[in-house]
Amino acid sequence: MSYSDISTSLSPALEKVDRFAVASVLSANRGLLVDGSRIMDRLQAMAQIGRSEQGGINRIAYSSFDLEGRRYVIDLMHDAELETSIDAAGNIIGKRAGAEPGLPAILIGSHIDSVPEGGIYDGTVGVLSAIEVAQILAERKLSTRHPLEVIVFQNEEEGLFGSRAVSGDLSPSDLNLPSQSGKTIREGIEYLGGNPEKLATARRRVGEIAVYLEYHIEQGPVLESEGVDIGVVEGIVGVNRWEVTIEGFSNHAGTTPMNGRKDALIVAAKFIDAVNCIVRATPGLQVGTVGRIRVLPGAPNVIPGKVILSLDLRDLESDKIERLYQEIADEGNRIAATIGATITFKQTSVQGPALTEPRVRQLIFDAANELGLTSMMLRSGAGHDAQAIARIAPIGMIFIPSQDGISHTPREYSRRVDIINGANVYLHTLLKLDALFS
Repeated sequence: MSYSDISTSLSPALEKVDRFAVASVLSANRGLLVDGSRIMDRLQAMAQIGRSEQGGINRIAYSSFDLEGRRYVIDLMHDAELETSIDAAGNIIGKRAGAEPGLPAILIGSHIDSVPEGGIYDGTVGVLSAIEVAQILAERKLSTRHPLEVIVFQNEEEGLFGSRAVSGDLSPSDLNLPSQSGKTIREGIEYLGGNPEKLATARRRVGEIAVYLEYHIEQGPVLESEGVDIGVVEGIVGVNRWEVTIEGFSNHAGTTPMNGRKDALIVAAKFIDAVNCIVRATPGLQVGTVGRIRVLPGAPNVIPGKVILSLDLRDLESDKIERLYQEIADEGNRIAATIGATITFKQTSVQGPALTEPRVRQLIFDAANELGLTSMMLRSGAGHDAQAIARIAPIGMIFIPSQDGISHTPREYSRRVDIINGANVYLHTLLKLDALFS
């Protein structure tokens, strides 16, 4: 698509913008590049915060390592001349004023919390690159028309809690949910310096954000297998999660005959297999996972009387997720009934699918092309904060390759060249968005 084509497709956004001035700004900044060495040095510094003996990152939300990582990020924001604060939801926000009063802010950022024994790249690459974008602009004394906000969302991994607060999708009951840190969400927000009693002040309304642009590792194999530099995300799949509780009856493992048992773990095993079979048998690219299981009482000489496990279903269509859930729940009830056990489902998280803004996609393609990089469109099978922000603002996402498609483990890896390429696309897409969006 040419510049004139973009101008036509974005004509409402260009009513207050001189097209020739915009073209001049984009041309003048074409050679602007990020400091790749600075990004990589900071990435390695962050990799030491929460690192285990096994090489994994345990910077889980609301932990002491999460707090330490946030302090480091705030220091970097100050270096980038960003006015830094923590909102009521516990999100870190670094602000840079825009040149034109009254324009809504452009948001860039991601998260730094990790899964247990996670990798060093997930989320963190996007945060450090967003800070680098702001710092390059400050060092070159380049002004943007829009205010720029670098945002670090809290607790992305357990349910997009920080970004959901910004989009107004965090309910009072959500605050009582437990987190892996041992704290409730409410306690975690307080621990990070937020104020759950004033959560409404963290909410942004439609029109307050011009666009949210997020940069992330792919966490999948597509870009690497296709030999493509940059992924332009078409949409983020919906992610629905349930806590599934199976109750049988605990009894002595030696004295209870096999035909008289109500073994909750047997039901759980058959249920897990049923999830796999049902999701595989349905046409499409949907996925289903049971990733956590807790067996009670957990003794080798006691028949398990209770099992608590997770259920995670993902697809770009909300209706398909609901159909899969109903089929899985029906089958779970059937399996439990065969031995007189019970099974209950408690929904713990609902994140609807989110399509990216077509105009933003095109600008990412254009930025990659101008930098001599190959690009392709793909979907995100992982949830991201952009998914929550899509409720209130246009979104775009940039992906870079992940080696072997591995993520959420210490083996997660993206090459230096890919990280720097992605950061440069991030910078140039931001400049285009700033010039073309009102």
